[in-house]
Amino acid sequence: MTRRREQYRLGAVLLLLLVLHFALRPFLGDFRSTPDFILLALLVFAIRARPGQAAVAGFLVGLLVDSLTPVAFGAAALAHTCVGYLAAWGKAVFFAENLLVNAGFFFGGTWLRDLLVMVAGRHMEDSVFWWQLVFWSPLKAITTAVVGVLVLLVFRRWLQIRISK
Repeated sequence: MTRRREQYRLGAVLLLLLVLHFALRPFLGDFRSTPDFILLALLVFAIRARPGQAAVAGFLVGLLVDSLTPVAFGAAALAHTCVGYLAAWGKAVFFAENLLVNAGFFFGGTWLRDLLVMVAGRHMEDSVFWWQLVFWSPLKAITTAVVGVLVLLVFRRWLQIRISK
């Protein structure tokens, strides 16, 4: 398969996740527990990219998220940059050919992003910080991991990912 076709397929999956974030996510209920399709798109990209590319993509995704919720502008850009870089670096350390490893990868990335946004946004003094960190972030991470595994299963040929169960 040609390299260009692989890039188009990856782009189509990432675009689908972006559309789902804005078209489907508002109807799924409380935003604190619904899957984060934008972060999932970043993590899917980071699996296939080098750390520098993933960091730049994370920065751009973070700017997009910051522009939509400018409460602590820059916190999401910092968090997504770090998560993108660490995700791309981590895929070199962990062989992500197992569904459980991928689920843990998506869970950890989501939870770490939420932690970094809370710390960078200086929300640590609030009692909401611990509630977010212990309850809402893991719930969002679980839903994002489930959707991420489903995306990998449905689009495994397009993404050319070998998955063992």
